[in-house]
Amino acid sequence: MRIVVAEDLYLLRDGMVRLIEAYGHEVVGTATTGPETLAALREFRPDVAVVDVRMPPTQTDEGLRAALAARAETPGLPVLILSQYVEQLYARELLADGSGGVGYFLKESVFDADQFIDALERVAAGGTAMDPTVIAKLLSSGSSHRRLDKLTEREHAVLALMAEGLSNQAIATRLFLSDSAISKYTTSLFGKLGITDDGAANRRVLAVLAYLNAP
Repeated sequence: MRIVVAEDLYLLRDGMVRLIEAYGHEVVGTATTGPETLAALREFRPDVAVVDVRMPPTQTDEGLRAALAARAETPGLPVLILSQYVEQLYARELLADGSGGVGYFLKESVFDADQFIDALERVAAGGTAMDPTVIAKLLSSGSSHRRLDKLTEREHAVLALMAEGLSNQAIATRLFLSDSAISKYTTSLFGKLGITDDGAANRRVLAVLAYLNAP
């Protein structure tokens, strides 16, 4: 994969670059400010970008706004937000275009290299990779969605793990259920959410977006 790393802290940025390259991927560009991030995303059009939220010059939300601007110009440009903070408004906006290729992890929740690289690869492939803490904050800031109200408790649990980016097999392991049971739950929740298999979109991504963007 060709990757852009946008992080203003030198040690963290250098560490991510070394880690990514150790796994056989290429870091084609780095950025330390919001404007540099947008310029790098425009220039390199990476397979995926790792972007911090709060960057110079104001240390507020420059990184996330740069990612939003880049995705507005190139819909579906894969972005993994890696931050100490959950910016709920902008996180919802990042998810709102429905194109997938989005991840949002808190730095404190990344415990090993495999987890980080796995999240990068899932986002690069057009999927989602969401930190459970981020999911909880996004859901707590919105009211209930009528279609989500149709889901059973078990279907909610399956969808929440799907939002984290887990495969059916991984969800089955987490919930101590069989693969076939998870397949039935996913088929059922797709139906309740009105998501059809039209061959033009990833149903898992659409389901996760419906879950996280409940108004």
